[in-house]
Amino acid sequence: MKLYTGDLSPYSAKVRMQIYAMGINNIEFELPVSFYLGKLGEISPIGRIPVLEVDDGVIPESEVIAEYLDEVYPEKSLAGDTPRQRANVRLLSRIADIYLMNNIFMALPQIPRASRVDAIRDLFAAQITRGMGALERHLADDKFAAGPELTRADCTLTPALWMCENTVPRLDVPNPIDSTERVAGYWSRIRNNKHAAKILAEMDRGMQARLDGTERRMIEEARAKL
Repeated sequence: MKLYTGDLSPYSAKVRMQIYAMGINNIEFELPVSFYLGKLGEISPIGRIPVLEVDDGVIPESEVIAEYLDEVYPEKSLAGDTPRQRANVRLLSRIADIYLMNNIFMALPQIPRASRVDAIRDLFAAQITRGMGALERHLADDKFAAGPELTRADCTLTPALWMCENTVPRLDVPNPIDSTERVAGYWSRIRNNKHAAKILAEMDRGMQARLDGTERRMIEEARAKL
């Protein structure tokens, strides 16, 4: 199998963290040149990473890939042990993907102050805060997001909370984690988990590549080869 992935993509990061935590070692990671050229649609019609390439085709969408991996490796599954826990794992992942990440990505065009529309920024910032409030209420009062063991919820929340901390303040609004107690405590704990720490280091590396021009040079080199 091959996973088309990128360091800075939080949706890719959640799948990589799941792969690390499950101990799967037969998946190759790659970021194809077509991604930089806006032609990933040649690999997957959705045109976004992550994409998992399997023997009989491709599987897009991070949550679908996550479910697929749990089904292919049931003995290593991170879906939860009971119906109630599995429901909570899905709920926490949904909060992270829809109510946090989706609104963060919608808000990102408002980072440049010169072109910012404050009303749009404020709308998405409010939605991110609302999502954080829901997460605060639904997180388990335990070591990990859904209980005493690491699950897919942790794999989704780790990159989502990284995005909250590293991108939301660039909108000139407070980091929404700072107004929480349970989420803030969880965020402090999960960063010490070895799989989460690996993902966070990869996302830091991706951010550095974007900020120092490395990513831009890679795009220019890819275009020059056409």
